[in-house]
Amino acid sequence: MVGKYGPLIGAIDQGTSSSRFLVFSAQRAELITYHQVEVKQLTPAEGWVESDPMELLQTVIECVSKTVENLKSLEVDPGDIKAVGVCNQRETTIVWDKQTGKPLYNAIIWLDARTKSTVEMLLAKVQGGNKDFLKKHCGLPISTYFSALKLKWLIDNVPEVQDAISENRCLFGTVDTWLIWNLTGGVKGGLHLTDVTNASRTMLMNLETLNWDPYLLKFFDIPASILPQIRSSSEIYGFLTATPLGGTPISGCLGDQQSALIGQLCLEPGQAKMTYGTGGFLLYNTGIQPVQSEHGLITTVAYQMGKNKQAHYAMEGSIAVAGLALSWLKNNLNLISDFQECEMLASSVENTGGVYFVPAFSGLYAPYWRMDARGVVCGLTQFTTRAHLARATLESVCYQTRDIVEVMMRDAGAHITSLRVDGGMTQNNVLLQLQADILGIPIVRPTMTETTALGAAMAAGNAEGIDVWSLESLDQDTITSDVFTPAVTESDRDSRYARWKDAVKRTLGWETILDDGSADPGKPVDLN
Repeated sequence: MVGKYGPLIGAIDQGTSSSRFLVFSAQRAELITYHQVEVKQLTPAEGWVESDPMELLQTVIECVSKTVENLKSLEVDPGDIKAVGVCNQRETTIVWDKQTGKPLYNAIIWLDARTKSTVEMLLAKVQGGNKDFLKKHCGLPISTYFSALKLKWLIDNVPEVQDAISENRCLFGTVDTWLIWNLTGGVKGGLHLTDVTNASRTMLMNLETLNWDPYLLKFFDIPASILPQIRSSSEIYGFLTATPLGGTPISGCLGDQQSALIGQLCLEPGQAKMTYGTGGFLLYNTGIQPVQSEHGLITTVAYQMGKNKQAHYAMEGSIAVAGLALSWLKNNLNLISDFQECEMLASSVENTGGVYFVPAFSGLYAPYWRMDARGVVCGLTQFTTRAHLARATLESVCYQTRDIVEVMMRDAGAHITSLRVDGGMTQNNVLLQLQADILGIPIVRPTMTETTALGAAMAAGNAEGIDVWSLESLDQDTITSDVFTPAVTESDRDSRYARWKDAVKRTLGWETILDDGSADPGKPVDLN
């Protein structure tokens, strides 16, 4: 017998800046209640970003406890929670002592750049210094971004890690692995596992076999003994021992961007979602075959909905500056007082007055991959106002998204018919209308914005033995959405995009990039 909301599913959402626990109705995909706690980021040196693994764990436990209290205050029985799913910040790397349960070092966050010298050392080993040398194995370029580089740095630079490995005490995991190990018993039989989506972000898993790759382990000189078991994204892994939900199954696990793909119901090849945050992440479902990009995009596992189910894959493209551009307007230029003012200003003019803004603050990512680029504003006249610049800033996010979509379609040999969107910037209606106009396809925004956690809940409820949330029976009508449709002509759209491409050209070659990859300010490249 279950209560008024039917069977419930919980979702742990551990992100870069906060931990959350959310509870959904499995029948209606309705968010019942949640609790959120901020987590601190530590910056012990320039380019270094860390978190305390114990804080990540304790904030998750606090969120679960507070959410259970919320349920009781709503007169909902916490016993209606049939399972829990986990979604997490990807690539963040944790090592700990399996005998004491204590971290051997702080969590190295995904955006940490300390491994630059490690990247250079590894590139020196491969022919031509080709950063894509390993892509045929793992789908990823050799980059500071991924877990293998962070783990290698820890092994090479932290004596406590070296000692723990030699004494067979060391365990490695991404955030999902650390949480599940602790929440299922820790030193008293905690489960050391990860799912295929998180494993696919380490650079150590083979995309075809979905197993740790002996060649990659040898390349990075990482012992297999410290690695977690790889499981599907939707199966009963074990049971909570900590928190007021002790005895509840953990049955879903996904990296956050893949979880959002499921939460947006992008379950068929050709469907795509875009998350607009500080930067932007676009994932495109390519089905059961991995597609290797010829234009610098990442190939990753999208999900595997059961241990006997086939894995689905995705291509991923990212833009460095999305919401960050609005922060720049607010904090650096004082042109807006808050993000809502940007929408108001942008809607007060019909167009940008010929102004184009390319926010290449630290270079351009896919499809250009030009670290020598720097930001430009083109087309200023005496009639330009801050409203025009606000609108050009929103358009810059949309044009960067089109840049990704253009190359993604060439790689996939298919056309995206609509784009589902989430993230903080999607509250801006002007942005989404501009995105529809610039892409020429409908933009679909769910009215329930917690799609990342929703995906983890869906995976958990779908698991064999839980069976309260059938993904096969879901369709887009399950989640109510706002739809923004294109309102400009194709010729207008294409002429505006051509001017954007021209503006991009004007950013290139501004900085000289030194041999160590850094920019040499004041010495622009001679383009003549």
